[in-house]
Amino acid sequence: MKKILLSSLATATLFVNAYAEDMKVTPLKTHAEAGYIQTNGNTKTKTFNLDANAKKSWGKHEGEVHFDGQYADDDGVETKNKYLIELNYNYSFTERLALDYLIGYKDDKFSGYDYQFYTGPGAKYKAIVTDQHNLTLSGNILYSQDKKMDVHKDINGDIIDYPYETPTYSTVPGDTKDYAGYRVKGEYEYKITKSLTFNQDLSLRGDFDDTSNYFVFSKTALSSKISDIFSAGVSYKVDYAHLPPSDKKSTDSTFTFNLIADF
Repeated sequence: MKKILLSSLATATLFVNAYAEDMKVTPLKTHAEAGYIQTNGNTKTKTFNLDANAKKSWGKHEGEVHFDGQYADDDGVETKNKYLIELNYNYSFTERLALDYLIGYKDDKFSGYDYQFYTGPGAKYKAIVTDQHNLTLSGNILYSQDKKMDVHKDINGDIIDYPYETPTYSTVPGDTKDYAGYRVKGEYEYKITKSLTFNQDLSLRGDFDDTSNYFVFSKTALSSKISDIFSAGVSYKVDYAHLPPSDKKSTDSTFTFNLIADF
């Protein structure tokens, strides 16, 4: 009887330890890139950008929040006002393969879209995992909704940005498009030296039915360690819409110098 009890106790202890290890909660990991420029005198400008990630995992589960925003004004007049928020949930099947669920919301005042929303399941795979190179690939099937801004036109039918400055104008409501779509993304990291790192992110989000309706985002970055927590870096972002709203350009690019914190 003693042997059975001891054996049962040992087995139960092993199961509890295994479960505790499986549900081990890791500390919150945060990565933030911030830049700010202000000029006064002959020109008065303000430019601010924040690109931040926060991750936390417990056992096979991982949650991630990503925020990317830019704001700029020239002598009190806004010239850029945009932000993107993405939420990810991952469930790891193996060390490299995980189930992924994505929720994204984008608001860009000067893009011609009131907002863009997308959500759906997918998978994430760590294709390359070495001390120097890391490549992660992901793909999602999405429900997407793009809401275009209302368009204001003067009596000649020309689009105007500030209707309150025009006595007579008409407003054309912006269309809302719902569609089944996809997103594929690649994230590459190259540790050139112990203190110098190159990163390249590239994503494509599109429409299954209308193949000409797609969006591309690219971020190229180089960062150098200053201390255990802080780094200095530069990044170049390209935001491309193949079918932008009328009177808007397809490509929006941003080049920034950043102070980076990892903690």
